[in-house]
Amino acid sequence: MRLLVYGKQVKEKDLEVIQELFDCLVEEEIDIFIYEPYLRELESKVNIPSVAHAFEKFEDFRAQRIDFVVVLGGDGTMLAAVTLVRDSGVPMLGINLGRMGFLATIDKHQIKNAIQKLVANQFTIIDRSMIYLESNPPLFGELPFALNDCTLLKRDTSSMITVHAFLNGDYLNTYWADGIIIATPTGSTGYSLSCGGPVIFPNSGNFIITPVAPHNLNVRPIVISDESVISFEVEGRAENFICTLDSRFELIGTHHQIAVRKNDFCTKLIQLQDITFQNTIRVKLGWGDDIRN
Repeated sequence: MRLLVYGKQVKEKDLEVIQELFDCLVEEEIDIFIYEPYLRELESKVNIPSVAHAFEKFEDFRAQRIDFVVVLGGDGTMLAAVTLVRDSGVPMLGINLGRMGFLATIDKHQIKNAIQKLVANQFTIIDRSMIYLESNPPLFGELPFALNDCTLLKRDTSSMITVHAFLNGDYLNTYWADGIIIATPTGSTGYSLSCGGPVIFPNSGNFIITPVAPHNLNVRPIVISDESVISFEVEGRAENFICTLDSRFELIGTHHQIAVRKNDFCTKLIQLQDITFQNTIRVKLGWGDDIRN
């Protein structure tokens, strides 16, 4: 088995956990690759196995025949890993060193158990649908896709913006708001949720359109088929607005023609047998807990 370890930041409080992961991988005789920028961060802080190899870029997935990616961090690190994995089809397993952990579902105290289950093939692979951004002029270079959401937002302290939305070419609505979110089921537990959007199960086949602080109180989040194409025209008093794909952003203007649709490939996540999406949201959102006493 060949496994890539991916991370971004190395925090002092996580060093023991990171060392435990490497020790487990060596114990299970797994071929270890480490994302090169993360390797540089780790070199003076943990005991890196001598058999570990550096992994530099997307093309290395095919050159090195990587089987799995283990991501160390929170959900933001998982989203960053998506831009490295792209359409390689390599499944990812997230070990949560952050807070919520809707994507990075493995608790840091369960590392040994998780690696053993990976080796024993005690897992399933879940496809998570993504969003693809079409824009003229083009945006986001080779990475015009997102796992969580695409947003159109006002800049800084400027006044609200006007977003005209079209569904499969037909006029849908005009949003006077701070912005608008188009989320996948995976992104339904992110920014969209904090703006009043619903939780959508991963295999639902939907997009959610959620306004951010809408001026019209009768405007609410809506759920549509992910076979739809949603296009937008944005205007406002400012010259520029913000367009985001997950944690990445670019500035846009009124001259940009923007549409989103379902991406041609999915992100593949590893789900251990005892950790389902239903279990995750129940625990993370405190469902079923009586906190009155």
